[in-house]
Order: sequence, then C-alpha cells, then structure tokens
Amino acid sequence: MEPSVPKMTPPARPAKQFALRFISGKYQGGEFPLPASKELVVGRSSELDMVLVEDMVSRRHAKITVTGDQIFIQDLGSTNGTFVNGEKIKRARLQEGDRILIGTSIIKLVAADASGSGVAAAGPNLEDVAAGRRTSQVRTMSGSIAEIPLPDLMQLFSASKKSGVLVVRTDQDVGKIFFDGGQVVFATVNDKGEVQPLKALYRILTWTDGTFDMEPPEERDFPERVSMSTEGILMEAMRQLDEVRRLGDDLPAMHATIALAMPMIPPLRQLSQEELDVLQLAYNYGHTETILDRSLASDLDTSTILVKLLKGGYLRVE
Repeated sequence: MEPSVPKMTPPARPAKQFALRFISGKYQGGEFPLPASKELVVGRSSELDMVLVEDMVSRRHAKITVTGDQIFIQDLGSTNGTFVNGEKIKRARLQEGDRILIGTSIIKLVAADASGSGVAAAGPNLEDVAAGRRTSQVRTMSGSIAEIPLPDLMQLFSASKKSGVLVVRTDQDVGKIFFDGGQVVFATVNDKGEVQPLKALYRILTWTDGTFDMEPPEERDFPERVSMSTEGILMEAMRQLDEVRRLGDDLPAMHATIALAMPMIPPLRQLSQEELDVLQLAYNYGHTETILDRSLASDLDTSTILVKLLKGGYLRVE
C-alpha cells in the first residue's frame, strides 16, 4: 500500500488592490491607495482619512468602505453631493473604472500596484500634488478628454448642476460649451458666429483627443439658446456620429478642397433644393469645413448630401 501524500492547500489569493486616481481638479495626478479592509472618510476636515481642501467639499463628505474586492461609497449628507458616473448617489458599489465626482475632483477607481507603500503616506502627497499644480491662474477642473470622454463630462456637470464654460482644445480647434445650473445653453467652435449652437455642440462631441478646462461663467448674451436636455443632446449626438461614420472614406476630410466637376455631365434638375444649396456652398467656398459651417442643415445631413454630389459627378475633391 502506497503511503498517502498529504494534500497541499493552495495559498489564498490576495484580494486585488485598488487606488483612487485624481484625473481632474485640484489634485489631478495624485493617487490614493486603498487598503484591503477599512472604512475611509473623505472630506475637508483635517482629521479625516482623505482630506480634500476645497470649498465645495463638506467637512465630512463621503465614506468609502473596502472589504476585499468589494468597495462601496456612501454620501454623508454633503452639501453638494457625491456622484458616480454622472449619477448622484446615497450609496453605491464601485467597479474598476468608475468615476467619482466630489467637489471639483473627478476621481477614477483603478487597479493599484501591489508593491505600493500603502495608504498612510497618501494624504500628505495629495497636498504636495496640489501645491505643484498651483499657477497664477488656477482652473477648478481640467484634464484629458481621452481619459474622461466628453459625454461623461457633460453628464457629470449636468447632474451636479454646474455653471461655467467647458473649454475643449484639440490640435486644430477650440470648442466652448456653456452651462447654467447643469443645463447646456450655448456652444461654439473656434468662436464662429455662423455655426448654430447645436451643430457646434454635436461637432465638439465627436472629438476624442484633447484637453478640457472648466472655467467660470461668462456674462454674455447668447443669440440663440439651446433648450434640449443633456440626455437628448447626447442621444442625438451619438446618432449623428454613428450615421456619419457609415459614410466612411467617402466623406472628404474637414480640410479638403471641393470644386465643381468640369465638365458637369449630370443635369442639375435632378437635384433637390437642399442638394442645390450644398452645391452652391461648394461653389462659393470650396472647403469641406466651411460648407458644413455655412449650411443651414445639420453636419450629418450636409455630409450625406456632399457625398451624394461627389458620387453623382457634380463635385470633385482637389
């Protein structure tokens, strides 16, 4: 009879470690490791576990409970509320990648390096990060739209009823979205007065690379105010984006030069009034972006007509 071999119990797998990464606001670039099992209180009061020194944070703002892989956040009756992925919460379970808004800080739950030094050193480091970011013009919220997509930002600002100007900068363009108590009221691209605010807003929402800054409200009169809800804006923007993507490479680049086809073989009488309008814009301005700017139709409708005119032999790309 062979001797029995004792069974070895596999070592327990350590719980995954997480951290709170500040991706916008005063502490942007800072990271706060979460312990494996603990309750942390977040707020403005200096004796708390995680201290965020800013006016929009309550003295005892929120509580984060960590039990192994399970992480919960609970609002502690704060004045300005706690938001998770754009929704105001009383208590919610957090998943990796979730975005939390406390005061002007947008915080992302991320997987932490298991060799991290722990939570004890994190508090002072946050103030070091804030000190390193101070300039003569401190912006309350800034970050990358690759890290925080614009639809997520709009939902956060809408739910938290923020007022101000969301300025989005890419290598080529500057877009501005004006908020009043969480409601979008106006938008511009490169301060072009001829571009309707909804058209400008939908165009900005197609951008995926660049930076953003939330600047204070501007005292100005708007020639035309946006009245659609944030949810309605985002749904329509996503619909238009999907439809434009279907045009694929048939749609010329924004900087492309457009000219009349010479000779023009197909008869003009086959075109609708809307198609003739786009043809005239192409003749007058000869540039994709300007055609879209000047058209009274949406970017989607104008792009669709532009592709039809190119395929039909009325226009050509130079």
